[in-house]
Order: sequence, then structure tokens, then C-alpha cells
Amino acid sequence: MSPKRVVFKKASPDKSATIYVASRDLVDRGDGVDPLDGVLVVDSSQLGGKPVYVTLSCTFVYGRRDEDVLGATFRRDLFVATRQVFPEPPEQERPARSKIQEKLLRKLGRHAFPFFLELPDNLPNSVTLQPGPSDVGKKCAVEFRVKAFRADQPDGRSSVSLTVRKVQFGPRDVEPSPFAETTFDFLMSDKPLRVRLSLPKETFGHGEPLRAEVRIANWSNRKVKDISLSVEQVTKVVLYSNDKYVKSVAKEETSDGVASGCSLAKSYTLYPRLEPNKERRGLALDGHLKHQDTNLASSSTMKQEVLKELQGIWVSYKLLLKMTATGPLGSSEVRVELPFRLMHPKPEDAKDTNECDDIAFEDFKRSFLRGVIGEDDEEEEGGVLNARWPTNGRLGRRKKSLIENARSLSRQ
Repeated sequence: MSPKRVVFKKASPDKSATIYVASRDLVDRGDGVDPLDGVLVVDSSQLGGKPVYVTLSCTFVYGRRDEDVLGATFRRDLFVATRQVFPEPPEQERPARSKIQEKLLRKLGRHAFPFFLELPDNLPNSVTLQPGPSDVGKKCAVEFRVKAFRADQPDGRSSVSLTVRKVQFGPRDVEPSPFAETTFDFLMSDKPLRVRLSLPKETFGHGEPLRAEVRIANWSNRKVKDISLSVEQVTKVVLYSNDKYVKSVAKEETSDGVASGCSLAKSYTLYPRLEPNKERRGLALDGHLKHQDTNLASSSTMKQEVLKELQGIWVSYKLLLKMTATGPLGSSEVRVELPFRLMHPKPEDAKDTNECDDIAFEDFKRSFLRGVIGEDDEEEEGGVLNARWPTNGRLGRRKKSLIENARSLSRQ
């Protein structure tokens, strides 16, 4: 049986506009981002001759709309692209149609109109902070959304929107294997302790085991014990402040030790995955779509000459090696850190599904995930998007103060 090309569709509440998109993943391939090409079907009799536009936006969201007070919004558009789709622009202004658009136009008839939107390559990837049980309706996220609307009613019943996500494939490793090597000198010890931590490569795919090589040469008079390794996710909210969240997503604790004058060479395997961390608040996750489960957020990357503050949420990973060195004057902790990247692996070349003759339409349906609730348009359709809203840190205190001041003014 030949494969089918899945096309996602969603209609406005009054059924006057229906969006069709061939993919909800906008992939950053390093040299550019895949465009969003789709088709909009309109019921001109309901639109009253008004033009219809389609936008593609990237927004940093913090909190929820009903808590925006005194004109202080906690939503900031990092990018918005807008195109008029109906009526169609003059032929000389129309972009070239993709193969899937040609198929959809033939299948959907004369009321279908193509649209084509592009993203610059300096925008962050989709990311959201994992919610807690009490964080209903609140979120901290960088999200991408495509929306169609009638010109005179941007948020009316003729508007329709759905979430898309921007993802990035990890680069092929061509550099030497990363390592961190440190020498520790102790009081009343003539010789040092040397520690080397290494990884076979710098970029790991989601779900891939992480094998770390530890080498210890203990020439000191101290005894090394309680060797442990952990993978730490470091998340910074960089747009409004520098709130920072550090979460351990994989850990290996051992009773391994190295006596004075001895050495150790051993491999340890860690599994940085979302499954054992689903209930942890504040964990950064990749953007999620529909019934698909998500994963830990990918490492953030940034092109040259791009302001880091415009990335909204910055995610990085490091491997942390800890051990305790004991001696006649007490004990001290020894730490070695090694940064690495966690990203989507670049897929092998596959058959181009644009060549498929069969098209399968997948209707939008709201569904809820464990640990991450939500789909598209929860705020517009009366539902809630349950995602992590940090209440500590400078931004959380600032937001709380603004809300309290507004309530005080209203009582006066």
C-alpha cells in the first residue's frame, strides 16, 4: 500500500474559513527554515466581501491574558508575517506553488487559495516550561502559531488558528570528542588529583544513551569516594530577566572510590529522557502538538549577530561529575563540568511524501497529555493551556507586584 500524505485541517467556529497545512513542523536545517505552505478554503458568502489574511507568528508568553494589567503585557511577538490570501493578489505577486499545494487545490476546488509564509533563521525553537498541578491557564513558552482571520474581525468567529512548532536538527559531529580535564591540589599534599571527563561526541539525539568516560589519577594523599554523574538542564528566561532554572534530568550515583596512589578508568551510562521527569515543575520541553508526546527541550543555538535576549528562553545541557575527597583535615567536594548538546537527530534521507497521490486529512481535536495539557486555541475556545509559569525569580515578583498594585487601584 502506497503511503499517504497527512494534511492537517482546522475550521473556524462559523465554518467560513478552513486552514490546511501539510506539516506542523518548521525545521531549521542550518542554512534556512522550511517554509509554511498551506491552503485556505473560504466561504465567501459568509465573509461579506471582506479580505482574509493569514499570519505566522513567534511569541514569547509569560502568564495568561487575564492577568495583563495597567497596559503591561506578558506576551511579546518576536516575529509576525502576514499575507493576504483572499481575494488572491495579482498573479505577478503570487509565490510559486508547492507540489502539495497543487494537489490540495485540485482536491478542494475553486474556493481554495494557497498561502506561503517564511521564517527568518534567527528565531528560537519552540519550547515550554513544564507545568505544575496548580498552574492552570498559566504558561511560560516560546510558541509559533498560524492564524487566518477576516480583516474587520481579527478575533471573531471567522478566525481560525493552530499551533505549529519550530524544531532544529543537530549538526553532524566532525569535531574531536569533547572532554574536560582538571587538576586539584590539596593542602598538605605534595601531589595532585587529576580528573578527566569525556564524551564520545558533542551532540546527542533525544532518547539516545549518554556514555561518559571517567579517568581519575589520584596521586594525592586524599581518598576519593562517592563518585556520581548527572545530566543537568539549565534554562534561562532571557527576554525580560535572567531567571535561571537548573534541573537534573538523569543521575547515576555510585559507591565507586579511588584510594591514594591508585587510578580509575570507567564508563558510565546516563539516560536524559522526559519519561522519568514528567511530574517535575519548571522542566523545559520541546513544543508539543496534538496527541503526540513531547521530549526534553532541545539545546538552544544562536546565529552570529543575533541578540540572545530575543531568544526568549535559552536551554543548555551539561554533564556534571562529582566526588568527595577525604583527608586528615576533613573532606571537600570535587566537581567537573562538560557541556554538550541534546537535539533532534537529522533523519536519513526518506522518500518525498510530496510525490504521494493519496492525501489523508487529519482534523483538529483537542486532547490532553500527561504532564503537558493542551492543544491549539485553548484560550479562544474556553479551554486552558496548562504549562509551567514560574512564580519565583525577579520576573515572577515583578508580575505579582503589578497585579497587586492594579487591584489596589481598582478598590480606590
